[in-house]
Amino acid sequence: MHVPDGFINAPVSAATGVVAAAAVAVSLRGARRELAGAGAGGVAGAERTAPLAGLVAAFIFAVQMLNFPVAAGTSGHLLGGALAAILVGPYTGVLCVSVVLLMQGVLFADGGLTALGVNITDMAIVTTVVAYALFRGLVKVLPRRRRSVTVASFVAALVSVPAAAVAFTALYALGGTADVAIGKVFTAMVGVHVLIGIGEAAITALTVGAVIAVRPDLVYGARGLAKPLELRTSPLAPPADEPSRPAAAAPAAASASAAPAGASAAPAGASVAPRRSARRVWLAGLAAALVCAGGISYYASASPDGLEKVAHDQGIDAKARDHAAKDSPLADYSVKDITDPRLAGGLAGVIGVGATLAVGTGVFVVLRRRRNADSGEQPGTGSGEQQAAGSGEHQGAGAGRPSESA
Repeated sequence: MHVPDGFINAPVSAATGVVAAAAVAVSLRGARRELAGAGAGGVAGAERTAPLAGLVAAFIFAVQMLNFPVAAGTSGHLLGGALAAILVGPYTGVLCVSVVLLMQGVLFADGGLTALGVNITDMAIVTTVVAYALFRGLVKVLPRRRRSVTVASFVAALVSVPAAAVAFTALYALGGTADVAIGKVFTAMVGVHVLIGIGEAAITALTVGAVIAVRPDLVYGARGLAKPLELRTSPLAPPADEPSRPAAAAPAAASASAAPAGASAAPAGASVAPRRSARRVWLAGLAAALVCAGGISYYASASPDGLEKVAHDQGIDAKARDHAAKDSPLADYSVKDITDPRLAGGLAGVIGVGATLAVGTGVFVVLRRRRNADSGEQPGTGSGEQQAAGSGEHQGAGAGRPSESA
């Protein structure tokens, strides 16, 4: 659904640019909290969220290269707003998709540069807001199980795509450059994007379900639904969901008195959630992105996507303009001067994944460090009060809540 230059007139394009800039500014502030683990997730392991968010952006870029057929002569691809919001949070999700759209427009001539505000508003903001609002509503009413997160992900992603089609139709009604009946645009756009939404929902649910199956603690939308593993500080220490017993106090006190000077001692009966590395998940996600962009993309459908098909059939593209970066060495997802299409496309995909990963991770690392600087923390640590709060959240996250493997 990448809108080219010339579909929407200059005033509306400029207005959506302002909307997009404001939304990105708000998301930068909100993403600081999400990357720091504020709110539902606690602060434990927050330093790993920046590279994971960058990986989500790179993965969305890669999967967007995999156009799948949805009807005769029409294809669709992932938009990614729902997936990003559920995996890393709504504010961070808006930034992830915005980074993808920026890289696609600048490097690959996909989506007009003057229409960047339109594309961010439609594909990053609308999809993320609609998907995450619906996702949270469903999670609240469904049983508090991991499987419910997957089901809610499917429904949220399914609805987010036709919602973006409705948003595009509204923008076209305000500033469309061709004289086309809005009713026809609405019917065609929503009709084909409902079908594309099914593919989006399947990809989103499969990805979220796969991450939940191995590391549910890394899924923003699943935080607090499952009891974390506990590492007790003493054999006599009670579980986190049981009251402390006086008998456990003596060994804990003895341990505290024997601790070296300056070392912090865990309170009696306290349990500590072990820190687990996210490196394996990060490497697996990166490998999947590289395989999708560098190999599987060669077999993607060559049919025009939903917007391109509707634009051609309805005459929306009557005043479309050539992309300013049409002569880019990576234009149309192919490396210039390489004659083998498989190699040219695969190499372009790998370059795109690497560039998106670098830019996305860089943005999120800067946000994370600014959050640390504003709160007076050292990177990878938290203040004593924050650590205590995070420990309390982890101890109480699963109390009285059933957990079930996906």
